[in-house]
Amino acid sequence: MPLLVNGARVDLARPTGDMIRAHPYLEEKAKLLRSQPAQTVEPKGLLYVQQREFAVTTPKDGSVSILGSDDATTCHIVVLRHTGSGATCLTHCDGSDTEAEVSLIMSSVKSFSNSTGCGRLEVHLVGGFNDDRQLSQKLTNQLLRAFDLQPEDVHLVTFCVTELNDREEQDIHFPIIYGIAVNVKTAEIFPATFPEKGPDEDLRSAHVLTGAPLTNIYDAKTEQLRIGPYFWGPFPHVDFWLEQDDAQILQNLSTSPLAEPPHFVSHIRSTLTFLKEHPFPSRSLFPDRKPRIYKKNEEGLWELVCSDKI
Repeated sequence: MPLLVNGARVDLARPTGDMIRAHPYLEEKAKLLRSQPAQTVEPKGLLYVQQREFAVTTPKDGSVSILGSDDATTCHIVVLRHTGSGATCLTHCDGSDTEAEVSLIMSSVKSFSNSTGCGRLEVHLVGGFNDDRQLSQKLTNQLLRAFDLQPEDVHLVTFCVTELNDREEQDIHFPIIYGIAVNVKTAEIFPATFPEKGPDEDLRSAHVLTGAPLTNIYDAKTEQLRIGPYFWGPFPHVDFWLEQDDAQILQNLSTSPLAEPPHFVSHIRSTLTFLKEHPFPSRSLFPDRKPRIYKKNEEGLWELVCSDKI
């Protein structure tokens, strides 16, 4: 039932610094993860997970072998895995509704693990840094508490968050690791970057920017990526934001302006432009209220097999 480290319950009444000192193994593992250079993960066999999305699959998946996400500054990337079934979930949390999100990913992994008598649930937390507003620390605490509230034992195996993922340069703090990937077949977790963040990157980002809840994007049984249907109204002040210079967008639309990756502003502009072009997605994107469905082709790349027009 509780959150465990090396078989001992985590005392959440104490600061996370005390927990790290009580379990030096966590700090050693975080140090090892931080020391690895980020690997560039190509699209073949990859399922990229954006903010407020999650995906779960098993080693039997013939289409997806890698789950990954990046561009996490104050956000945390969570990997939950059942060691018996190998069922693995990756999600990118931003603190919007942490308790509900953890319950959701727990259910998703357990749904693939019910028939497995042996094994345990293991969680890996990566992301955040010592940001000025302490949003990372708040999210770390929320995630620890949410996992501790679960009815099943959850074993904390990787804890590379906030102060353990922080570097300082000229009095400015940055995350060390911005993105990770997990190999579903081998359970290896490693720092990663992703040249391709699709398909439907702008559509999925627009869904987040308009306040979406955590969304499951993958059906492992059919090996299909399912996007939508998503619905929103006209984005407030979209023309105003598109007229602003880069510094204004960075300052006002980021939780950590000084620590964002270089492409943050261009990504936000692209998403805002998409929202301007599609103020009513029920008309322009999903008139039949059906999802856009992708499957991996023979080259291991996503191919649209069913869609409404976009």
